[in-house]
Amino acid sequence: MWFHGDIAQGNLLVNDGVLTSVIDFGTCGVGDPACDLAIAWTLLTGKSRTAFRRGLSVDDETWARGRGWALWKTLATCAGALQSGGPELADATFVLDQIFDEYA
Repeated sequence: MWFHGDIAQGNLLVNDGVLTSVIDFGTCGVGDPACDLAIAWTLLTGKSRTAFRRGLSVDDETWARGRGWALWKTLATCAGALQSGGPELADATFVLDQIFDEYA
């Protein structure tokens, strides 16, 4: 299946609270479309993540793989932030909290 590969806040165009476009297809390719679900944990929280999942009708296995992609991306960000002392650590902590919240 085709995937976008970088569904991130900066690649989403919103007008009056409505998603109007997804841009930046630089990492578009063929593979696991669950990688595009990482946005559910990197941008959304509780109720909005639930609504997102419901709107997509994603099965449990695909959802779990999406969470895994979010975890992988976040751990890579953590590693870089720890080495550089950069501010990305706060964003990574947010994402980890979102991932762990599903298990609370």
